[in-house]
Amino acid sequence: MDSKLASIIEQVKVDIITPTQQCDNARQLEEVSRTFISDTITVPTKEMFAYAVQTSLGDDVYNEPSTIALEAHIAKLTGKEAALFVSSGTMGNQLAIRTHLQQPPNSIICDVRAHINKYEAGGAAIHSGALQNALTPKNGHHLTLKDIEPHVVFGTDVHSAPTRIICLENTLNGTIMPQSDIIDIANFALKNDILMHLDGARLWHVAAETRTPIDELCAPLDSVSLCFSKGLGAPVGTCLVGPKPFIQKARWFRKIFGGGMRQTGVLAGSVAYALTHNFPLLPRVHALAKRLQAGLEELQVGILSPAETCMVFYDPSTIGVEYWEIIDRAAALPNPISLTGSRLVVHIQTSPKAVEDFLSLIRTLKEEKVQAGIVPSPVNSDGMRNVYVRAARPSHPLDDSTH
Repeated sequence: MDSKLASIIEQVKVDIITPTQQCDNARQLEEVSRTFISDTITVPTKEMFAYAVQTSLGDDVYNEPSTIALEAHIAKLTGKEAALFVSSGTMGNQLAIRTHLQQPPNSIICDVRAHINKYEAGGAAIHSGALQNALTPKNGHHLTLKDIEPHVVFGTDVHSAPTRIICLENTLNGTIMPQSDIIDIANFALKNDILMHLDGARLWHVAAETRTPIDELCAPLDSVSLCFSKGLGAPVGTCLVGPKPFIQKARWFRKIFGGGMRQTGVLAGSVAYALTHNFPLLPRVHALAKRLQAGLEELQVGILSPAETCMVFYDPSTIGVEYWEIIDRAAALPNPISLTGSRLVVHIQTSPKAVEDFLSLIRTLKEEKVQAGIVPSPVNSDGMRNVYVRAARPSHPLDDSTH
């Protein structure tokens, strides 16, 4: 071999597997089982990988048989004409908005707490030139037609951006939007030539909890995005569903967005495994979340948003404890627990022991506060609260010794 080529080959070589990779992976799975930060941290299992590597080897921009089979299944499952496999929930939502909208000016309506509004980096404005009209639900739980109707922009007034899409989210912060309200909003939208998109990243939880078929949940919507890498535990992926012309156009925009993928069969295989084997685990997840809530309530900890599915939002200030205290003490346990603030997310790999260990820690902290003379107090309610609170350690002014 040419010496120069041999040198380049040596430079290109890489081994990313550590000498202790198997032990590292086992430790990572243990850490995941004791992490309440999100359900996105779930990890693929050996069984999932074993199934996934048997899938086809096509190119998804051209023709990938296993991915096409997955898309066909999701389209049938949701009662829609077609589906498109994309890399993330954000891409699914942003493709839906961009594909639905034509020439600006346009506006969309969504919940002020929605992922589209808070966690997609202003994508609707960047990709689609759309104004977001983010509304606060008066009931503190979910948007209703009474919330939406007064804010819909009609007509041809050149000062305004007409409402083209109403974007809903189900679940939102783990809470279930009643299907009756979705239908009411969809009927209003249909009468007024307004499109409906659903961020259904965790719609699987709604189906499992309410025993409502997926196609029934999706029926009132023009488009829906469904995530596989959260509650279902697949490593990557979302499907966007809707009418065939809509999905054909979305596929075009996916390419424009840089989202065209190649050998996605192994990803489609992971999703198929998750749908078959992990979806049935969701009722256990919900039961564990409800156990978490019940344990907190027994300790007189405030509940900001209850466990309707896989999330509980809590307020430890009722027992005189700060979030950062809990995070520090949980991280210092012999078998640490990972937390970020008010949101506790239970997932398919959450250990029941982690739930009991967390409650035991809260019990210990409460006892310490009681011994210090702190009396439990009720949560101060101010109506529509921001339940998603990240821990912040209090800052202290520097004393003379630090100068």
